[in-house]
Amino acid sequence: MLAEPVVRLTARADGRMLIGDRAVRCAVGRAGVVPASAKVEGDGASPAGLWPLRHVYFRPDRIEKPVTRLPVSPLTPSDGWCDEPTDPNYNRPVALPYDASAERLWRDDGVYDLIVVLGYNDDPVRPGAGSAIFLHLASEGYGPTQGCVAVSREDLTAVLAESRPGDALLIVPPAP
Repeated sequence: MLAEPVVRLTARADGRMLIGDRAVRCAVGRAGVVPASAKVEGDGASPAGLWPLRHVYFRPDRIEKPVTRLPVSPLTPSDGWCDEPTDPNYNRPVALPYDASAERLWRDDGVYDLIVVLGYNDDPVRPGAGSAIFLHLASEGYGPTQGCVAVSREDLTAVLAESRPGDALLIVPPAP
């Protein structure tokens, strides 16, 4: 029997993320937070639920390898993430160019300079239920994401320094 993930992070639909007892600013999807059962590819919503921190990617030409106990890999210009629901690699990392639709992880805007892959729709993958749900760096002004959760570089670096396998992010919908 697998142990339940340890919740050390809670992202709220109101733009706050709790790191333990400390509140920091965050951005969520442009369509807000929806129940995971209602999440669909391209809707711009962040899925409510408890999502394990799976893997960390970083852009080595811009930042140093983060200190963390989570698995870490450097990004390359050919790294992508398949977002085509009919493809067998849907919601998985792929090498670009790729025959199906795939999001480029090596971005100019810097928001993917540091990425934590969240365990959403990955075990098992449900075609069309949403892909590439990450915890990543916030844009200037904390603009909404396409469904991810985003925080400052300082806050994400601090989170990673304390994170270990078995930790999870809880995404909470707005209160009724």
